[in-house]
Amino acid sequence: MSNYRGNLMICGGTGCIATGGLKVKDALEDELKAKGLAEEFKVVITGCNGFCAAGPILTVYPEGIFYEKLKIEDLPLIVEEHLLKGRPVEKFMYQVPDKPGKVPTMNEIPFFNLQVLRALRNKGMIDPEKIEDYIARDGYMAAGKALTGMSREEVSTVVKESGLRGRGGAGFNCGLKWEFCRGEKEPEKFIICNGDEGDPGAFMDRSIMEADPHVVLEGMLIGAYAIDAHLGYIYVRAEYPLAVARLQLAIDQALEMGLLGKDIFGTGFDFEIIIYQGAGAFVCGESTALMKSIEGKRGMPRPTPPRSVQQGLWKKPSVLNNVETLACVPQIILNGSDWFRTLGTEKSTGTKVFALTGSVNNIGLIEVPMGIPLRQIIFEIGGGLPKRRKFKAVQLGGPSGGCVPEHLLDTPVTFEDIVKTGAIVGSGGMVVMDDLSCMVAIAKFFLEFTTDESCGKCPPCRVGTKVMLEMLEDIAVGKGKPEDIATLGDLSQEIIDTSLCGLGQSAPNPVLTTIKYFLNEYEEHINEGYCRAGVCTDLVTFYIDEEKCKACKQCKKVCPVDAIIGEKKVPHRIDQEKCIKCRSCFEICKFGSVKTGPASLREKLIKDQAVEA
Repeated sequence: MSNYRGNLMICGGTGCIATGGLKVKDALEDELKAKGLAEEFKVVITGCNGFCAAGPILTVYPEGIFYEKLKIEDLPLIVEEHLLKGRPVEKFMYQVPDKPGKVPTMNEIPFFNLQVLRALRNKGMIDPEKIEDYIARDGYMAAGKALTGMSREEVSTVVKESGLRGRGGAGFNCGLKWEFCRGEKEPEKFIICNGDEGDPGAFMDRSIMEADPHVVLEGMLIGAYAIDAHLGYIYVRAEYPLAVARLQLAIDQALEMGLLGKDIFGTGFDFEIIIYQGAGAFVCGESTALMKSIEGKRGMPRPTPPRSVQQGLWKKPSVLNNVETLACVPQIILNGSDWFRTLGTEKSTGTKVFALTGSVNNIGLIEVPMGIPLRQIIFEIGGGLPKRRKFKAVQLGGPSGGCVPEHLLDTPVTFEDIVKTGAIVGSGGMVVMDDLSCMVAIAKFFLEFTTDESCGKCPPCRVGTKVMLEMLEDIAVGKGKPEDIATLGDLSQEIIDTSLCGLGQSAPNPVLTTIKYFLNEYEEHINEGYCRAGVCTDLVTFYIDEEKCKACKQCKKVCPVDAIIGEKKVPHRIDQEKCIKCRSCFEICKFGSVKTGPASLREKLIKDQAVEA
């Protein structure tokens, strides 16, 4: 143990680095030296802390004092008052919205204390670039237990009986997959970690790879032993340079310590891991396309069967697990299958990591027990919506998922319950949308993404999604026809039934769920030429309800083209001939006086303004 009086943990994930976390670290070290405290407090750069909305983040241990949104100029006061005099500086600490009073420690903040950490157990607690930190928190003990004291069959059985299902989207039982692969007679097998993660708004796997790279390696080592594979690949997109760098460093450290390579733990078992950097194609998140990419070929899915556990990489039996799945494995081996099943439900055991983002106060990475209601995630852990916006929907499962409306917010987060809503748990993207969101535009956004990312191999996906997108584009500009809604539904089902891989089979989900739950918005776009949310600019007119206008001039300040007419204490108006429909006034008005109307209203308002003039 060190003689340090405390540890100062600074978030070093991509998000906090982007907001100046490393500069805060350097300035903190300088300030500690200036005050003669450098030998008393250890500054540690961790991986992602999880609370991305609060970065740069500093957590002071052992007290657990949580400082957020730090600037370099804040550090002298923190060092002087807190570290030197023992008086935490409340002005820099997180305060629960709408709950004045005692400033909470980290463990008292709802964002943290309602989570249960399994895959993320080391987040914010270790230096990801030091293998010693990982080992100090039971790192590689599970691998040692498996390789030296368990048969391959026992390892697969423990993981199978834990109920751990793939966290990458498919939800297949992890241990059962290992069992199938081990049963293949071919002597050469491979294990692959899927760290591609291409969903918009998703950053679960990236954060684990950055914050705890050794847990990925240990999970792969245990899986490799279970199926008797001696070579593994981590497939990670090149857009994740920090994850790639920390994974490679972790591999080098594990090799140096004999935890990878030859004769691991003196058991005669050899295992090597290679990092393969993908070029960012979304379709390469699909298992067979990913394996084609590793082989140096174009990443395109192939028909199944045979399954990858029979003929995968180079037509050899192969197991592919995603990052989060592998991160759960070491703790299952250490604590047993019954321990893992104490959380979650009968069919959806354990925990799930989500990237909570969108119109929510507490944007970040969370891990919650399966079975928790969506409402609790969004309004307790997530802290509700900012600026008192009204909840409209939450998108689950990324482009492959769907939009869940408010009346279904009490749905438990399980694989089977979320599917009933038309969405999927998927890899864990969770995007919250408020009343400023247009659901037609949302469906169009996700379909644009999947259309662009289609590999083009099968016509249903290549052509069908393009036809659907063109119909949505017409609806968004006022060219839609009433029969388009039924056509979109029929075409969606055809694409789902006939596409080759999961990309095409799930691409229509955002369209189907928005039609199912927000049919009125499609009808308004088509029948009334009206986008109530003001997103589809061809179908909206912004105007000010003069009876509600408080003449606060906030809308006038944000208008980029000086289209707001009116002085202080005089109700304002919008000059329709100048208005570019940027929505700035609509979004900033806290009195609800800026309204939306159909596109046809604009001409009437222009005439009225001419008469008044």
